[in-house]
This record gives sequence, C-alpha cells and structure tokens, in this order.
Amino acid sequence: MDLRGKVALVTGGNGGLGQRICHALAREGVHIAVMYAQSKDQAEAVARELTSTYQINAAAFGCDITDGAAVEALIAAVTARFGRLDILINDAAFNKSVPFQDLDSLTVELWEKIMAVNLTGPMRLIKAAAPALKASGAGRIVNISSVAGLGPTGSSIAYAVSKAGLIHLTRCMAVALAPETLVNCVAPGLLEGTRATANLRPEQIERSAASSLLQKAADKDDCADMVVTMCRTDTMTAQTIVIDAGRIFH
Repeated sequence: MDLRGKVALVTGGNGGLGQRICHALAREGVHIAVMYAQSKDQAEAVARELTSTYQINAAAFGCDITDGAAVEALIAAVTARFGRLDILINDAAFNKSVPFQDLDSLTVELWEKIMAVNLTGPMRLIKAAAPALKASGAGRIVNISSVAGLGPTGSSIAYAVSKAGLIHLTRCMAVALAPETLVNCVAPGLLEGTRATANLRPEQIERSAASSLLQKAADKDDCADMVVTMCRTDTMTAQTIVIDAGRIFH
C-alpha cells in the first residue's frame, strides 16, 4: 500500500520510540497526529519538526487514554483536523519496576493503572477508531507490545501480563476488523533512550543487553521500520514480530 497522503495517529508519539515511529511514517508521506498524555510542549515540538522536515501535516493532541470520553473526543478531533484516519499506532504505555518476587509491592492500584494504560487504553482506541479506519478502505493498526509479553520478564508482573494481553488483543482485533483493517504488533526487547527503560533498575538493563545473542539493546529505528512495513502490507495481519537482538525465540 502506498502510504503517501495517509493519516496516522501515534499514541505516545513524543516518547523515545514514538518519535522514531512518527519520523519513519512521515518520511513515507504520512500526515501525523502526535498524541501525548502530559508533555504538550514536547509533542508540539515533534509536530513542528515533522512538518518542516518532511513537508507533511502534523499536529499534537492531548489525551488520557484511560478515559473513554477523552478517547472518543481524540478520534473526533483527529478526523476533524485531517479529514480522515488510516493508521493507528498504539505506542503509549506505562510501567514501574517491581521485582517479580516482591508481591507486596505489586499493589492492586499499580496493577490497575498498568492495565488501564497498556491494555484497556489500546482497546478503547481501537474501538473508537474502528469506524474511521474502515471508512478509509485501508485501515492499519500496529500495537507496540514487548518481549515481556512473551515470557516472564520485564519491569513487573503487571507489565508483562499487560503486554501479553496486548499481543492477544492484536489477534482478536484482527479477527474482529477483517478484512477492511489489518492489525499487527511489534514486540521490542530492551530499548535505550525510552521512558520505559528509564524506569528499569540498572541491573535489569545490564542483564537484558548481556543476555541477547547480539550483546546489545534492540534498535528503535528497526522497530519503527517494522511499523512502516506493517502499515504498507496488504496481506499480513494478526502477527507479532519480535525485535530484541536475539533474546526471545518466538
């Protein structure tokens, strides 16, 4: 599929990986809605950079994806601003480092917040965006999960379970939205220079890089390029691609 002129909503578009995804899509001629939760100034700066660098249209939109009414308003605002919506990238996420053995620190409140952002949030966004994506005739959804969703690893049990749920949500929504909208997933390993990594304990970061076959962190641009591939494809859906420098054999 030719991506020129398409419109993408990238949640967490002002984050470390989110910015790379925005740039990779804009490079293909995609107009970008950069969604942020709190960092308005940063998101607006990203939108300005995208506009000036790639001569596409870009704008920043604030949203609390745990709020159903806010999500509905976001989709309405994006479609009003750009006239259409073709691509949804669910990159926004939350984590907090809690060792698996420390069950006392894995509070119900923390569990519910992580699930609300990492799993229920994408579900809300997909449901809200589904009509616009279907109307475009070439809808694409890419969820950003994690290798923590494929094995008992990551910053906490709640984070791992939320990302496992996102992988299965990908499969289920691919069934629900076929054949008009394709739904796929990227599962990165350790990524340097992201908010998620900043929340990890130093020993986790060191262990993750050292345990990969390539002895290094995954590359954010590799992940962004895979997102572009999943937006271009006409025949891949319900799939999860791991990019982790060789840690999880999936």
